[in-house]
Amino acid sequence: MTHWQPDISKGSAPVYERLIAALENDVRDGRLSPGDRLPPQRELAHRLSLSVGTVSRAYVEAERRGFISSHVGRGSFVADRARPQAVPLDTGPLDMAHNVPPPDFAERWIAEGLLRVRQRADLATVVNYAPPEGLSAVREAGASWLKRRHGVMRAAAEHVIQCNGGQHGLALAFAALARPGDTILCEAATYPGIRNLAEHIGYRLSGVAMDERGIDPEALARCARETGARVLVVIPTLQNPTTITLDAARREEVVEVARAHDLMIVEDEAYRLFADAGVAASFADLAPERTLMVAGVSKAVVPGLRLGYLLPPENEDVRDRLLLGIRAFGYSPPSLGGLVFSQWEQDGTADRIADGVIAECEARTRLATTILGKAIAVPGAGRSLHVWMPMPMLDAERLSARALRASIALTPPEGPIVDAAAPSGVRLCLGGVRSRDTLEQALHDIAAMLTPTDVSAARGLV
Repeated sequence: MTHWQPDISKGSAPVYERLIAALENDVRDGRLSPGDRLPPQRELAHRLSLSVGTVSRAYVEAERRGFISSHVGRGSFVADRARPQAVPLDTGPLDMAHNVPPPDFAERWIAEGLLRVRQRADLATVVNYAPPEGLSAVREAGASWLKRRHGVMRAAAEHVIQCNGGQHGLALAFAALARPGDTILCEAATYPGIRNLAEHIGYRLSGVAMDERGIDPEALARCARETGARVLVVIPTLQNPTTITLDAARREEVVEVARAHDLMIVEDEAYRLFADAGVAASFADLAPERTLMVAGVSKAVVPGLRLGYLLPPENEDVRDRLLLGIRAFGYSPPSLGGLVFSQWEQDGTADRIADGVIAECEARTRLATTILGKAIAVPGAGRSLHVWMPMPMLDAERLSARALRASIALTPPEGPIVDAAAPSGVRLCLGGVRSRDTLEQALHDIAAMLTPTDVSAARGLV
């Protein structure tokens, strides 16, 4: 039997709830293991100066949530299901090619989060098709998340639409605003998923020149005139791949050009949660009449939920086309993952995961900056899932090949390039490597690859 001494001193919740929370925390953090026998209720009540009834209520509720199992005559034990199965550490080529959050934080909370979803009174709603815009509880959670964590003042449950992740959101946005064969403007180097989508459907991407502050407004106006395009897709915060974050003045200039040339803006805000304090207002708030925001929970919470949100412009016709697209491509958004996030938004689990991911990304960004120094561009925030190494395309291809020979997979250098004048380089994704120590070694390996090798011995070869 374990001599478990839970800490219930903090918080304003009822004592029995604090006792359950302490149990869950100690299981999650490894202080209690599956199979450990818990102290008898009377003994623990005496040790904590509580009534036996309070401890009994906590044990009963913990068993109902699946954290303990009780056996008459034997006692109460930490349940095997209370802790998710450990995932192996990094094996095979190290993944620095995919922009995903470090997984430890979601894995730590997944079991508890799902147990709480099981108790929801509206759980049965996931059995049937949802409305095309999503269940009201899911949309309320999305509006709250966009307002609290993305700082989007216009977000409201009656406005947001649930979609199946950010990529699905981009597909719906493009389908609502353009037809195959139409030109869509984007940054000259952009998220590879935008390129894939355009190639699959048949949109023509036209890359707009960038400078050190991001997309160039003069070049944007010129491209709009020359192509006749009516849609611009832009990643304004920690741009993928360059990590540039548009400042307030540049965003105002982009809005001015969009209004002058009647451009609809598709705002991909996948990384806004990682922005520094005081980041400029979103296009959704700056130009609500012409901005369709796409945001998801994949980058800072859980990619596997495949949950995203659309915030349409103040235009009922665009909203109707988005809902028609949902009906056409999937009939309705999946409800179970949305309900999981709704619960996590209510009970604070989503914040706990996101805060952990953001803190870890800050440490990893600092690590990359320390090891690679001036070889990377200054990130557009103090924490990022990726960093950008500007270099000529030939050098980028050589580095990518060297890294792969060293079992480090990097984003293909040509993946983000839309225009020949685009900034070239290598995107290093920092979240896919599970261990920070392993990431540190990989960054040192990459730094060593940047050092020119001594070729003097080969000069006499013919």
